[in-house]
Amino acid sequence: ELVPSIMSNMLNPDAIFSNNEMSLSDIEIYGFDYDYTLVFYSKHLHTLIFNAARDLLINEHRYPAEIRKYDYDPSFAIRGLHYDVHRALLMKIDAFHYIQLGTVYRGLSVVPDEEVIAMYDGSHVPLEQMSDFYGKSSQGNTMKQFMDIFSLPEMTLLSCVNEYFLKNNIDYEPVHLYKDVKDSIRDVHIKGIMYRAIEADIEKYICYAEQTRAVLAKLADHGKKMFLITNSPSSFVDKGMKFIVGKDWRDLFDVVIVQADKPNFFNDKRRPFRKVNERGVLLWDKIHKLQKGQIYKQGNLYEFLKLTGWRGSKVLYFGDHIYSDLADLTLKHGWRTGAIIPELRSEIKIMNTEKYIQTMTWLQTLTGLLEHMQVHRDPDSQMILEEWKKERKEMREMNRNFFNAQFGSLFRTDENPTYFLRRLSRFADIYMASLSCLLNYEPDYTFYPRRTPLQHELPGWSDQLCTGTFRIPFLQDTAQIK
Repeated sequence: ELVPSIMSNMLNPDAIFSNNEMSLSDIEIYGFDYDYTLVFYSKHLHTLIFNAARDLLINEHRYPAEIRKYDYDPSFAIRGLHYDVHRALLMKIDAFHYIQLGTVYRGLSVVPDEEVIAMYDGSHVPLEQMSDFYGKSSQGNTMKQFMDIFSLPEMTLLSCVNEYFLKNNIDYEPVHLYKDVKDSIRDVHIKGIMYRAIEADIEKYICYAEQTRAVLAKLADHGKKMFLITNSPSSFVDKGMKFIVGKDWRDLFDVVIVQADKPNFFNDKRRPFRKVNERGVLLWDKIHKLQKGQIYKQGNLYEFLKLTGWRGSKVLYFGDHIYSDLADLTLKHGWRTGAIIPELRSEIKIMNTEKYIQTMTWLQTLTGLLEHMQVHRDPDSQMILEEWKKERKEMREMNRNFFNAQFGSLFRTDENPTYFLRRLSRFADIYMASLSCLLNYEPDYTFYPRRTPLQHELPGWSDQLCTGTFRIPFLQDTAQIK
């Protein structure tokens, strides 16, 4: 009875979801990151990064040439995973710092639950072992969190090299391996390997999208100011923007800043801006004003605010990296923030399938049965309860496989939100699959977070929720939004 009702209210993959109430009528200035915000890349890019970093490991770090037999597997990892640097384990952690058992990988093989529990004295990771504020493993933290879309090939390469050493019984230091892989991935960017490859074959690597220009044009038509702050270099951004927006792309932006070195851009007050001329040469002139049509390098947010006066909640900045793009802006500077989460669209499409809805409905039913029937202590009842628990475990594994065979959904562990979602909820006012979702909303639209019941409110609210009184953005609502 429940499934048809749920199927009639499909989620809209192109909706914008709100963590915090925000009206677009209050937004006067729109800011954007470049990579995976204004521009999206094809599946070929991660293969390029993986192969280039793998070759750097062999050629510059003297790793065995046999690791070339490993190819990039786009279905292996998901964003938001944690990596235990000392134990060489890749895993998924929930919002309460608990490891999701069954998602801990050493190399390319899952680690048995019993072994994980023995290593961590349970499945909880203490706060002092977690990554620092920006997800890094430093100052005694043993965990690194991979929040960047560019980190998918890094996780896969780490796992592949670990797999090679384990399969060949080679004694190695996991900390050195982690650092070498991290440095190799970094060098693919810093040495320009990735940038040169994309510029040489832009149609192969960049997904052309007319909607990017449509979004920018719509904002410009409504008198909004716009700026771009990216860590990517000038010529790379210029060629990419000409491809997806047009030769006049700079006319749409009031300020363009490249090689900003985020998140340091938001915190370091010392670095001044430098102007970049048409040939890409840095000029020595002191910057007194950030001019439209010009490109600037480096700088810092404090100088940016001084030169533009763009402060507080009238500014909305979009980025894909929850830490480097959004965290400091919302915590320190009071800007509104929008997270671009490309994975959201594919996950919602999965959630709209009848098989997923049937599985989740029965899983919730089983959980309710276990909760209410556990008071029966007789042997026959206990035997049935054990069968239900076994079935519930199987259903959880089935649910995980809908999204990613190894790690499941980006947003949930078995029941709890992931650590990734916890940070997304804290640092992003709104989130969406792509900027094109803005085309579904008028410039004065107000986003209201849905009032989801707290645990102690559930008994009184659950019946109403089942009847759809508290709605979320469904597909049929799109016409009403526009």
